[in-house]
Amino acid sequence: QERMPQTPPFAATFDSSGYNRNVYQAKEDNCGGLNYHDNNLLSGSLEALIQHLVPNVDYYPDRTYIFTFLLSSRLFMHPYELMAKVCHLCTEQQRLSEPGLDKNQIRKIAPKILQLLTEWTETFPYDFRDERMMRNLKELAQRIASGDEMYRKNVQQLLQNLLRKLATVSQYEEVLAKISATSTDRLTVLKTKPQSIQRDIITVCNDPYTLAQQLTHVELERLNYIGPEEFVQAFVQKDPLDNDKSCYGDRKKTRNLEAYVEWFNRLSYLVATEICMPVKKKHRARVIEYFIDVARECFNIGNFNSLMAIISGMNMSPVSRLKKTWAKVKTAKFDILEHQMDPSSNFYNYRTALRGAAQRSLTAHSNREKIVIPFFSLLIKDIYFLNEGCANRLPNGHINFEKFWELAKQVSEFMTWKQVECPFERDRKILQYLLTVPVFSDDALYLASYESESPENHIEKDRWKTLRFVSKV
Repeated sequence: QERMPQTPPFAATFDSSGYNRNVYQAKEDNCGGLNYHDNNLLSGSLEALIQHLVPNVDYYPDRTYIFTFLLSSRLFMHPYELMAKVCHLCTEQQRLSEPGLDKNQIRKIAPKILQLLTEWTETFPYDFRDERMMRNLKELAQRIASGDEMYRKNVQQLLQNLLRKLATVSQYEEVLAKISATSTDRLTVLKTKPQSIQRDIITVCNDPYTLAQQLTHVELERLNYIGPEEFVQAFVQKDPLDNDKSCYGDRKKTRNLEAYVEWFNRLSYLVATEICMPVKKKHRARVIEYFIDVARECFNIGNFNSLMAIISGMNMSPVSRLKKTWAKVKTAKFDILEHQMDPSSNFYNYRTALRGAAQRSLTAHSNREKIVIPFFSLLIKDIYFLNEGCANRLPNGHINFEKFWELAKQVSEFMTWKQVECPFERDRKILQYLLTVPVFSDDALYLASYESESPENHIEKDRWKTLRFVSKV
């Protein structure tokens, strides 16, 4: 049985300039409509790029091309439309629809078509939540399987793996829905120093290292469910050259990405809530120092997203205005962390630290050293600016493939990071607390803050009066 060559992991296939330089020698520009420079594919018509995706007896597209085209093609057509075209081309070119099909013919092409379908279903499984995609996939797979018993098992395996992935993501989404139902996400009930919350984070987990590890569990689990296509779908409204049709009416398509951003916001509010809640100043100072230690450990682990969420929680106005509390805190360690995450010069310090962590990850001997959890909002912003800064199409109507190499390079690095398994032991009690304990709304935070340290000026005094009035109503 002819086996396709195994392709290396994503990030390894992209060189420093964003794509693999010697990939395209295997196939000359024989289908027209593709534009190369120094053997690098720069642009092409949509039809030619689709043709370039489809294997034949002598040719199989490179993995970097498959990933880049499947990621970016959704800016120009629905995945199910692409799937229909690919199936049509495979069937036509290899005459798979002919009744007296030669088994040798099938044996030459079937492994390549199967490999393409495997790469698509493994890397972009969420595309197949669309019934039309599934129908096309099954039809083409059946054609291959019916021609030769040898491939029936492979086809079954491919479909089973895909269905398992889709079932897992549905379960995850149900769990998310339950979590958001149980945590009345922001405590809108305003009480002066609500005593209803008896527990606090230090009672639940008194060790900052353990908390940092549990935060890393949440981060890696949520990252793992984000599909690469969600980055593209988050930004794209319409392609004006494409009959004003939009591929992005379906909010579900970025659900996991949104859930991850919501987690960041929740963690920031949780930190602020825990600091504003204690009645005594020394308790508040202790909570601040505790979170500084948690943040520092997150930095050491390579969990930059939790680190940034903790820093933003500590920088929220209701927390930062507690001057008497902060006076009791040893802030040297906090200053170092703030310096690391300083936004000036386009987050230069953070980007340097991220590169260091990415480097460590490449040479890692253990899962712990492999962890790289980027500051997610900044990653999205970078991809957004890349998308906004370059045209999708060139003046001649060709698709600007240079732009998409760059996009795929950024997303593929993320793909490598999200696949790391968390090396720390799970603590269900702590995870439960992090995900479901009620957190204060903005108003509740301000109220708690003013109750802790009195308002300092007229604006604060007026706000306090209003909040107290609302909380009594």
